[in-house]
Amino acid sequence: MDINQLEVLVAVAREKSFSRAAEVLNRTQPAVSQAIRRLELEIGEKLFDRSSKDGTLTLAGELLLDYARQMLNLRQTAHNAIREMRDLHHGKVTISANEHTVFYLLPVVEEFRKLYPLIKVEVQRGVASRIPKEIMAREAELGIVSFKPNDNSVVSMTVCTDELALIVAPSHQLANKTSVSVKELGVETFIAHNAPSPYREKVIETFEKYQTKLNISVELPSLEAIKRLVETGIGIALVPKLTAQSEIESGQLKALGVKEMKLERKLNIIYRKNSVLSHAAKSFLKLAKDMSN
Repeated sequence: MDINQLEVLVAVAREKSFSRAAEVLNRTQPAVSQAIRRLELEIGEKLFDRSSKDGTLTLAGELLLDYARQMLNLRQTAHNAIREMRDLHHGKVTISANEHTVFYLLPVVEEFRKLYPLIKVEVQRGVASRIPKEIMAREAELGIVSFKPNDNSVVSMTVCTDELALIVAPSHQLANKTSVSVKELGVETFIAHNAPSPYREKVIETFEKYQTKLNISVELPSLEAIKRLVETGIGIALVPKLTAQSEIESGQLKALGVKEMKLERKLNIIYRKNSVLSHAAKSFLKLAKDMSN
């Protein structure tokens, strides 16, 4: 199985076209088609549905594509490692985080850039449940999640503890309080994130337990949008405190505790067990550990 053939497979699957893949790879379309045919002959399975015009993969094609991406990522990792061996002052650390956990990264990235200004920090947006798989597929070296993966092939290091906070505008009637009860919130208008999560379910269950209506009048796809709308006084929201820390410190928002909802979650940096981390990733990991103490 030739690495160049795998490159062709990934390109055709990504571009959904043999001709566009040929342009991207700077090859002729017949050369691309021939590479795929040789690959199919070698594994004894068709990789693309020739009756479709958009490069639709067969089941065998989808299976091989996953391995092809891992192998190409591994090749890139090898190239990066060699470059870093020649010059330890250069490199890149790739991190996968979601909309919540990325807020933890901000002060760490700031300090890291001061220490290693020539090392690039690349944070890619991931879905929490898929981040461990991205780590195992070498799509990222480090991941930030709010749970400990069950996979024994993944190492998890706790770096931060976050909690759920009720945020309100400074002008809101609850702003002068430090905590409230669920019963007091039955008359309030809530702004919520529209993505399902275990914490959303726990909030709903808590309101049901105390027989209090949860008035979710607005649902938005981003925490930033939720915070901006809360600032206007239209409603209140329950968010991870870490995501609103800067607004709380500047006085743009007020944070309250809810007596019946002491929901904490630990943030963990994860990486592949027994993996050879790049110089950049090892340095980032050490800094994160030092800053958590």
